[in-house]
Formats: sequence, C-alpha cells, structure tokens
Amino acid sequence: MDDNRIEHQDIRIGTMAGKAEKTADYIRQIAPHGFECFQINFKQNLPKGLTLPKLAKQIQAVLEQSSSGAIISSLGVFGNPIEDADTRKSFEKCIDHAHRFGTDLVCGFTGTITGQSVPDAIPAFKKVWSKLAKRAADKGVRIAFENCPMRGTWQSTRWNLAFNPAAWELMFDAVPAENMGLEWEPCHQMGQLIDPLPQLRKWIDKVFHIHGKDATVLHDIVAKRGILSGDRFFYHRAPGFGDTNWADVISILRMHGYRGAIDIEGWHDPVYCGDLEMTGQVHALRHLQHCRGGTYVVEPKV
Repeated sequence: MDDNRIEHQDIRIGTMAGKAEKTADYIRQIAPHGFECFQINFKQNLPKGLTLPKLAKQIQAVLEQSSSGAIISSLGVFGNPIEDADTRKSFEKCIDHAHRFGTDLVCGFTGTITGQSVPDAIPAFKKVWSKLAKRAADKGVRIAFENCPMRGTWQSTRWNLAFNPAAWELMFDAVPAENMGLEWEPCHQMGQLIDPLPQLRKWIDKVFHIHGKDATVLHDIVAKRGILSGDRFFYHRAPGFGDTNWADVISILRMHGYRGAIDIEGWHDPVYCGDLEMTGQVHALRHLQHCRGGTYVVEPKV
C-alpha cells in the first residue's frame, strides 16, 4: 500500500494564505475548517520588514498547535522578475528559505518585457530563469509557473509568459531544467477556450502544483458575440461552482502519479465573495475532497 494515500495525503486540498506578517494568525483562524495545506503567497515582492525565517517559525508554531496535520505546500511570488529586480530578489529569498517552511516548491509568474510578444520575450526569460532555476536546483527546490495571462496576449505580454501551451514549449526549450514546471489550473485555459482535460493529460509531467480555481464559460455569448466584442464571456469561479469536472482532474492526476497539492485560489468568484468568501472556499474544499473520493476507506486484508 502507498502510505501517502492514507487519508488522501498523496493529493492534499488546501488554500492560499497570503497575509504578509498576519499570515500565521490567518492560518490559525481558518485551519479548523479542514484545509490540509497552505500556499504562502506574496504579491509582487516580499513586504518590507518581513523576514522569511521569522514568518516560517510563526507559521510552523500555528500548524503544530492546530494538530490538524496541515502543511505548507509551497511559497508564491506573483510579480515580474524579468523587469523588477526586487521581485527577483524575492524569488531568491523564497528559494533560499523554502526549506524552513517544509516545502521544496516556489511558484509564481515568469515575468516578461511588457508589451513584447511571447517569442520576443524568451531571450529575457532565458537570461533570468537560467540563473534562478540553477539556484533552485542547487538547493533542492522546484519552480512552478502559474498559467495566468494577466490580461496579456501572445502579441503583447504582461507579467507572465506561461499562459499558453505554445509558450510552454518555447520556455522549456529555452531553459530545459528538470526542476522547472507549471502551477496549473483549468480556469486560465478555459478563458482561452482551451479544453483543460486533454491539456492536463499531455502536460502532467510538468505540473508541479495545482491552483484550485474554476471558470464558467458563457457559451451563448461566445456563439452570438465572439470573444472580442468586449462582452464578458467567462467568469472565474471557486471549484464546485464552475464548469470543470474536478473528479476527472483528480483522476488524471492520480493515474499519472501526481503527488502534491491543490490549493484553492479564492477572491475571484463574483458570487462567493465579500462576506461569502470563506463560505465559498470551504464549499470548494469539501467539493474537491468529494471529487478526490470522499473519506479514505482502508482496503481489508484477507
């Protein structure tokens, strides 16, 4: 028996906890809901005055006190490390201190030269990420790029190159590092009208982390107005409220030996937001746990 499958620990279901110096207290408040792991994420750069060793110590103390068995799945920096030196330094710090959080995974955006096309920005990607990937490999750390376009396009990128499989081919050809992969979610592919499930099967070996975020595509708007009219044709949703069959997602992950986390990315659902934010996230947690197979049941030995 694979011991990691006991209580489904081969694929944990968690959420993002990016509250800077208040992160430990935030985890203390939401851990009782049953989240099994947390991604500690930062917007653009580490806040001034925040030190990762201190934050790691605070968070680990909370996790030990909660007796929930929850872990830190990853760290995340969501800025533009190609153009912003402070973001690059933040990545370096996360790489250097990931072990203090008990993780070997640092996630985020690739960065880009704003306004350049994907192919034109690849040389800058190679220059920055060849160094960061080696730094990470030397410390036993993996890098995973989120697949969000950040309102950029193939012809004019913003913040991130890793939003489309054609870009992934260019990226991983430019920097063929085994410790570099994807932080994948179906939402950002559905927003490009890409069927996420065949894509997941094809790219599973490069998927290091999953963001639990879904989408609802308004196919009637697409059929009548297309995607360039300015009409909103899709919405980000929490898992359980969107179009994705997460049982299929988790089945694909398990069939291909994925070991890792699905961390819910909240604060995007247009309905379950504000006072309903945590209601939506806990519903997403339970929905994903159900799609994972529900309660783990031990196989009898006869």
